[in-house]
Amino acid sequence: MRRKVTKAIFPVAGLGTRFLPATKSVPKEIMTLVDRPLVQYAIDEARAAGIKEFIFVTSRGKGALEDYFDHSPVLEQELRKKGKDDLLEVLKSTNMDSGEIAYIRQHKALGLGHAVWCARRLIADEPFAVILPDDVIAGEKPCLQQMVEAYAETGGNMVAAMEVAPEKTSSYGVLDVKENMGSVVSVNGMVEKPKAEDAPSNLAVIGRYILSPSVLRNLNQLKQGAGGEIQLTDAIAADISSDVPVYGYRFEGQRFDCGSKSGFLQATVAFALEREELRDDLMDYITTITQGRQAAE
Repeated sequence: MRRKVTKAIFPVAGLGTRFLPATKSVPKEIMTLVDRPLVQYAIDEARAAGIKEFIFVTSRGKGALEDYFDHSPVLEQELRKKGKDDLLEVLKSTNMDSGEIAYIRQHKALGLGHAVWCARRLIADEPFAVILPDDVIAGEKPCLQQMVEAYAETGGNMVAAMEVAPEKTSSYGVLDVKENMGSVVSVNGMVEKPKAEDAPSNLAVIGRYILSPSVLRNLNQLKQGAGGEIQLTDAIAADISSDVPVYGYRFEGQRFDCGSKSGFLQATVAFALEREELRDDLMDYITTITQGRQAAE
């Protein structure tokens, strides 16, 4: 019987330089889409998938991220005194019980593979998930939950995948597809950030993974790859030669790249439009500025 995936690694050590000056003092992961930080979307998705242990790979200056998951007795008492029970429930969803969450420092910025490797002692010999909070995925069923259900049938390693324009392949890890089985594809290999003419497909890996502990052993052996970093895709691809299967999973949902300003703004608008109490005012505003621009042109 396959072991359940109950641990997830959240690599959050990046400096968020594309969002300076805001990220000079605020970790990018707690910047908000409407009224919820990026990291809360990732946590909620992980919980829906059955994750019980949350491992954050951080760096210096991320203290506010750690504080976010802590209990706030003064705030809770004030809300309780004012009878704001709805806000109390919202607050409870941000709290982590003792032992649920762990923080590990990545002292050098050596890439995603290195960040995952930093958490190796907390993973031991279990399958585990990796979630990149920059990739926010809106869907009827959370992306990682979809993957966990598919993984129960396949085992091996599984990466979330979506089709991208050929000229965009140089920004992603790209799958070399062996067999197309609908939502799931088996994989011959993975290439990190290939040029369009060298890409084996246009099926790109995005920030959700379910991995075998053998990937951590592969990371022990890896040297720097593309961009001078230790690439997670190289460690996953190495499993293929060891007869550990690798699958891509075409998830259902819309992915927003919240590591970029445009993606962050698109996600903000999309999530706001899903909120009944915000939708009408926001649509009126969008209509007004669109009409104003058209009139000016």
